[in-house]
Amino acid sequence: MRFLRALLSDDLPRSRALSAILVAIFLGLLFAPFLFSGSQALNAAAKILYFVVLAASYDLLLGYTGIVSFAHTMFFGIGGYGAGLALYGWGPSWSSVAAGTAIALVLSVALATAIGLFSLRVQRIFFAMITLAVASVFAILASQLGWLTGGEDGRTYQVPPLLRPGFRLFEGEIGGVAINGRIVAYYLLLVTALVLFLAMLRVVNSPFGRVLQAIRENDFRAEAIGYRTVLYRSVANCVSAAVATVAGVMCAVWLRYTGPATTLSFDIMLDILLMVVIGGMGTLYGAVIGATLFLLAETYLQTLMGAISRATEGIPLLPALFHPDRWLLWLGILFIGSVYFFPAGIVGRLGRDR
Repeated sequence: MRFLRALLSDDLPRSRALSAILVAIFLGLLFAPFLFSGSQALNAAAKILYFVVLAASYDLLLGYTGIVSFAHTMFFGIGGYGAGLALYGWGPSWSSVAAGTAIALVLSVALATAIGLFSLRVQRIFFAMITLAVASVFAILASQLGWLTGGEDGRTYQVPPLLRPGFRLFEGEIGGVAINGRIVAYYLLLVTALVLFLAMLRVVNSPFGRVLQAIRENDFRAEAIGYRTVLYRSVANCVSAAVATVAGVMCAVWLRYTGPATTLSFDIMLDILLMVVIGGMGTLYGAVIGATLFLLAETYLQTLMGAISRATEGIPLLPALFHPDRWLLWLGILFIGSVYFFPAGIVGRLGRDR
């Protein structure tokens, strides 16, 4: 128990129900290749992994520091393009991944520093608008610089041999599953996501994280007692940008493709915001639950509705109401209901039930 408390930076889940949900999610992701058959399930699990990292990094800004930014997908895209273009131009090697990641991190931190130092002095709504403008410019550049980025079509590339589907780690199977390159890539994402999540837990539970929460609650009082709020916000912006960049690298390595629709779309920014709000702002565990629920609904709700529609044939209105084409309507209703019944997020609600 002492080791677990140290691993989680003494920030244990606040209720048994919350602990049970988090353990179930962790075990589901840990054994996903063996529990669920088919590429769709594995793709959904991998997407959950890098979106947990992305949503948690955004919660570091929104939930812990009180900064509303619309540039988070820009850093996600920088990571995706950094790794993807390096693999495309320099070949499918680990050195290409490392070099692309390093370049992406330097660019992201530099942009985050510039945005923070020049924009965080203004009121919050104006900062949000500035980040939206910067992110829009970056998305336009990615689409227009076709000679480099591939334009709207993006770039497809090879990954290192260890991560390719044709690779076999060893002969034979485990639980009926051949341990190929895709399984290796999945567990690489799992380890990376776990390390980054634990690192962010350490950050928010450190003295630095306490100052961020003080700034969120009352930035004038925090500055009055001697904290340089702009500096702390800028550092938080840089840390968040760096983690989002690594999430973009994870996405690029898994998909073996990078393009505007997969990393720079404003729809992704809205998805991240929903994940954080549904899970609960100001608690990284909320990012885990929010990302998992959102992506599972996005992946399987249409299939579930198709089954309900077929099962209710002959009953007036119900087959049409649950037609698979209306899955976005029901997705919206589910999220409106979750926000209405869990105004502090799922973690905020469960945290009160000890």
